[in-house]
Amino acid sequence: MSTNGITKKAAKIIQSNIKSFTMIIALLIIWLFFTILTKGIFLKAQNLSNLFRQMTIISFLALGMVLVIVTNNIDLSVGSVVGFISAIAAALQAYILPDILPNMFPHLSILQLSLLSTTITIIVSILMGFLIGLFQGALIAYLGIPAFIVTLGGMLIFRGGVLGITMGKTIVPIESTLVYIAQGYQSEITGLVIAVIVIVVIFISMLWNRKQKAMYGFKLRPLYLDLLTAAFFSVLVLVYVIYVANGYRGFQNPVLLLAIIAVIFSYVSTNTRFGRYCYALGGNLEATRLSGVNIKKNVFLVFILMGVLCSVAGIVLTGYVAAGTIGGGKDYELTTIASCIIGGTSFSGGIGTIFGAIVGSLVMASLENGMSVMNMDIFWQYIVKGLVLIAAVYVDVASKKKA
Repeated sequence: MSTNGITKKAAKIIQSNIKSFTMIIALLIIWLFFTILTKGIFLKAQNLSNLFRQMTIISFLALGMVLVIVTNNIDLSVGSVVGFISAIAAALQAYILPDILPNMFPHLSILQLSLLSTTITIIVSILMGFLIGLFQGALIAYLGIPAFIVTLGGMLIFRGGVLGITMGKTIVPIESTLVYIAQGYQSEITGLVIAVIVIVVIFISMLWNRKQKAMYGFKLRPLYLDLLTAAFFSVLVLVYVIYVANGYRGFQNPVLLLAIIAVIFSYVSTNTRFGRYCYALGGNLEATRLSGVNIKKNVFLVFILMGVLCSVAGIVLTGYVAAGTIGGGKDYELTTIASCIIGGTSFSGGIGTIFGAIVGSLVMASLENGMSVMNMDIFWQYIVKGLVLIAAVYVDVASKKKA
């Protein structure tokens, strides 16, 4: 192949993946910017470890929000739902279960009672998130009320629920077993084992996707490009585990939980009928309806998944702050939507990826973390995040017009 041919091919690859390259470049610029301003503090292993831990809660929400926006809907209630479930989890552990469990199970040790309390709390929290998603999804999908209105009402309802449960006070104490979920670490050996498993999954997933595309007659990229892509992400995994995680105490539990859920959602969104239908109805609703797809059912399921992810985020938030607070989940909906848009999800529906949402949440977390390390006034932090959201939406609109 001639030099001109290679150049054209490289330009075509860059153009087809322009959003991914833009996100990565923007993230590197942000990191470099804050590293210079903080005299290297930003890139220290301890700070990066805290950064990745901080991004997990928004990332859980962004995973679900991608599918919500892809179906051309919106969910403004996620922050309030997270705070509501966090308050419920804290109330269970601080007020309710300590009075019930010792009387029901007098022979259990303190550790066993703590484990039982945390298990019950997790089950109740996930069930509550499921019911909230079911309730809002039914109103949107089957009663035809616009998602904006339903979730705006939900934002107010569940914020009121937070205030009602907390009664204006911080709820403590939280069981150490629940705190461990959000604040615990895995050993260095465990982190390396996880890295190897993730790398193996990356390559197997790449080969499986090639096989599926070949089976259905899709054009395949050159094998060396897919291998290079898989190798690139494998290197990122190794750098994260060796430098960030093992450089400070070990692999964080919430990051491990996020990785597992992200893999599941990535598979669901790209390799299942449900995932393909979500993208189809967001891209062309009428054509999808005429194809016989049950649109109402898919939208209903999307909001149930969003509710469950809110419960996961609420559980992690409770463990992270080791309390149920009045302001739990406040403004999370804005940061979550911004993360999705920055990650390449289109506000007009039909376009968005799980990987992009995670990178977008990392961008937002990097901005918040960097500004905090610099001790920037809180009002400037709000202004910067607002400007970033507007800029991200503008880029999406501009790219749509160009297309």
